[in-house]
Order: sequence, then structure tokens, then C-alpha cells
Amino acid sequence: MAGIDRRSVLAGGLALPAVAAARAAVPADAEGEAYWRSIAAEYGPPEGVVQLENGNWGMMPRPVLQAYQAMVARVNRDTSFYARRGMTRDLIAARDQAAAAMGVKPQELAFTRNATEALETLILGYNRLRPGDTVLYADLDYDSMQDCMESLRGRRGVQVVRIALPEPASHETLIQAYAEAIAANPRLRLILLTHLSHRTGLVLPVREIAALARAKGIDVIVDAAHSWCQLDFDLADLDCDFVGVNGHKWLGAPLGVGFLHIREGALDRMDRHPANPATGRDDISSRVHLGTYDFAASLTVPAALAFQQAIGSRRRADRLSALRNRWVAAARRVAGIEVLTPDDSRLHGGITSFRVKGLTDVAANMRIAQHLLERHRIFTVHRDGIAGGACVRVTPALFTRPEDVDRLARALPDIVSSARRG
Repeated sequence: MAGIDRRSVLAGGLALPAVAAARAAVPADAEGEAYWRSIAAEYGPPEGVVQLENGNWGMMPRPVLQAYQAMVARVNRDTSFYARRGMTRDLIAARDQAAAAMGVKPQELAFTRNATEALETLILGYNRLRPGDTVLYADLDYDSMQDCMESLRGRRGVQVVRIALPEPASHETLIQAYAEAIAANPRLRLILLTHLSHRTGLVLPVREIAALARAKGIDVIVDAAHSWCQLDFDLADLDCDFVGVNGHKWLGAPLGVGFLHIREGALDRMDRHPANPATGRDDISSRVHLGTYDFAASLTVPAALAFQQAIGSRRRADRLSALRNRWVAAARRVAGIEVLTPDDSRLHGGITSFRVKGLTDVAANMRIAQHLLERHRIFTVHRDGIAGGACVRVTPALFTRPEDVDRLARALPDIVSSARRG
């Protein structure tokens, strides 16, 4: 990556001159392909296939991978000599850098191993529910989080309501869907909101929906697993008390990095983790219990932040959106293709799903993804659980080239023909 000092990345951050050099190397046109090819050169995607399934987890760019390997070597070599003599300080420093990048206070953030763990902690630890209360989630929420919400029926004696989000959606109809659900459930106490859905890529107007909920005394838990570092925002923009975040998706940190955010003043609404002593410190760290985990992964967060910050949040979000818009514009001209995510820039990032009209079953969409791979060497993934039916998800990454998404667009007419032949 032009302008980046790898040694300073491996040390956990970028020196200010290196940041300035990286930005000075960017052409006036922030979408200049020479710049993005220099970014892509820092990745090593699989050969012989167009990798458009990058939503499972994100690939570490080479400087971050090297930093991680160095951290693994150190943790393996020094073990408790490091763990008991400075590792906690280094982990706190990494946490503090992440908090600054998210726009929150350090004391409002804790490491987890993934967003699922963070959100499970929030959903199951929320202590304001009483028997007969209601909780709410939607069809586009993540499967494990839906199951956690459903478990509150037995754990807390509450009613669980599941709504289907409008398809096609608009900014106004999404807000209206939640407004109607709030009005229809007078004992609603807790809502799960997924900022950017892993199923279709739909982005919710979280801040507006949360404001409606707050006015009625309803708390909101936000799943930001896919939105942070895919969209241009920080957690303060959401104006929500409880958020789960992933580090190994769009930040490009190693597998095993997530974050729990509980805003100051909201801590007492979350129970302590039962593995933590009742008489211990009453801070966010008492709400989660990691035990012994991959410390090297969390210690690599500063390197991942440095790489992403040299690009810039707005530039990164614009690039991912531009790649999405490029193939979607072509897809909308293909008879028989249904694009599930609106073109309103407020409602999408890089992820977008499609289906062949009328083919809503899981098996058909699995076959479409398989056909894309076998005939066109394009790797995607089917998604299910959507009220309107299954689909195929397309997820570009920073190493994705315009010609990669053009290849997908050229394949779509064949996909329609083959899918309808069965």
C-alpha cells in the first residue's frame, strides 16, 4: 500500500508522517483505480475465482496479517511472562484506540470474541423485562440473535413479536413499520435493530427508530456487526445505549475480535456476567467474561485500525457502495432479476442481494449460487429467513475490482435462463 510504513503498522499504529504520505498519494479523484489497485495489492484473495462472498469474515490485509503473526509469536513465546507484566496495559490501549475510532468513551467499550457474543450478552443480560412485557425483532435480524430474543419467552416470561420488514423498503416505510409495531404493542420494552442486514444488505434508519422507541420508554439493542467500517458512521451517530460490533468483518482484524458497547448511564440495565464476582468492579468489563482467549487477535486491532484509517471511513464506504451500484445498475436492466436493496444511499452499503423473480425457495437460490460458481467462477452465497423468500447475496471487498462486478452483471441473464429451466 503506497505510503504506509509497514514497521509502524507492526508496532500497532501509523506514524503521522506515514498517514500524510498515504493521503498525499491519493489522486484527486478518490475513486481512481490506480489507488484502489494499490489497496487491492495488500490482499491475497483466492485465485481462479471472483470472490464476492466477503460477508462471513473479512480478509486481513498483509500488514495486519503480519502484525497478527508477530503478536501470535510473542504471546506464544512469552506466555504468562507477558500476560502478567504488561499485556493488560496493551489490551487496554488497543481498546482505547477502538473506542476513539467508534466515537465512544473507553469505559463504554469492552472486547468480545465476536458481535454474536456481544449481542448475546446484551439480550440475555438486559434486566428491565417483567413477565407479560413484549420484545420485538425482525425477519432480517441475524439468526442467533433471533434465537436469543425467542429465548426470553422462557427466561423472562415475555411475549416475543417478530415483524417482516417491507420489501421493497424505503426510508419512510421502515420507520413506519417500527412505529406501527410500537403502537400495536403497549407493553413493548425491548427492540433488536440490525443496522445493516447480513441477509440483504438493507440499512435501517436506526437513529430515527431508536428515538421513537425512547419516547415510549423502550430500549434498543443494535447489531452493528456488518455496518461498522462498511458504512461511514461512528456509534455516537446511532444515539443508542447498547451495541454489538464485529472486528473481523469490515475492520479486517483477525478472527475472534468483537466489541460490546454500553453507554454511560445505561450500565445498570445489564446484569453482571454470572462468571464475574458480585463484589467486583462495577464497570463494562463485569458484563462479559472471556476467560483465556486469543489475546493476539485483540492486540492486532491497532494495526487494523491504522490500515483502515489511512484509507478513510468516507472513502472506504464510497468505494464499497460504488462497487455495489455498478452491478446493481446493470442487474436492474435484466428481465427477471429482482434486487432486494433500495438504491437510496441511506439504505445500503456494499452488500446487496438479488433473486430471480418467483424463485423464493432455498433450494433454488442454492442452485443459483452454485451455478455462478461452477459456470462463471463467481463465488456468492444464498441467504434465507427473509419473509419475501430466499435470495443470493453479493458482497464486494476492498480488493474487488470493477471488472469483477461487471463479470457478475454479464452472468445474470444466463442465471435467469438456467434458474427457470430448473
